Amino acid sequence: MLDWLTGNNLPQFWKNYTALFDGDEKANEEKRYVVFDMETTGTDWKEDTITAIGAMGIKGNAIQVADFFEVYINQEKVTKAAPISNKTFRAETLETVVEAEALIRFINFIQDATLVSHNINLDIEMLNQALKRLDLGRIKNQIMDTGVLYKKWKGLPDDNNSTLDEICNALKISKSDRHTASGNAFTAALAFLKLKRKLDI
Repeated sequence: MLDWLTGNNLPQFWKNYTALFDGDEKANEEKRYVVFDMETTGTDWKEDTITAIGAMGIKGNAIQVADFFEVYINQEKVTKAAPISNKTFRAETLETVVEAEALIRFINFIQDATLVSHNINLDIEMLNQALKRLDLGRIKNQIMDTGVLYKKWKGLPDDNNSTLDEICNALKISKSDRHTASGNAFTAALAFLKLKRKLDI
């Protein structure tokens, strides 16, 4: 750890992560998806920071209940332009960890799974920027976007940007908890499973 912090070596967790992508995909292993959501201080991936991450694993056509991840990040710096809300600062009442620890836990959790989120490009750039602050590389996982899958299913034009709520309404999915990263991840996971079946993924 000391070598990493002084810039002399890559941390073991990052070596383990990148090694997962060196070989060929295991043909006989059931594909794992990780559906995730992030709370952030805003939508500028260069300036804003991640405040919470919620995620859950999917194999086959089912959410793996035990394959669950949630972390809240201690905010040493908060973008002044970001709107103040109870959602943004919910982590103040919960156990929090520093950004580096949160990223280590998340990377160890996702491994080489295909990452799924709504408007995933912004989430990935937020993650990449956080990794950059640790002098590490970029996320290597394959990615899928529930918004893109929805457009493909409905035959919508590329410039259509449906919200997750709109997709849930179309798929008749109950939106029980949309106020936390883990709640949003669960909702997105339900939407992904339905779209996965409809598109025969």
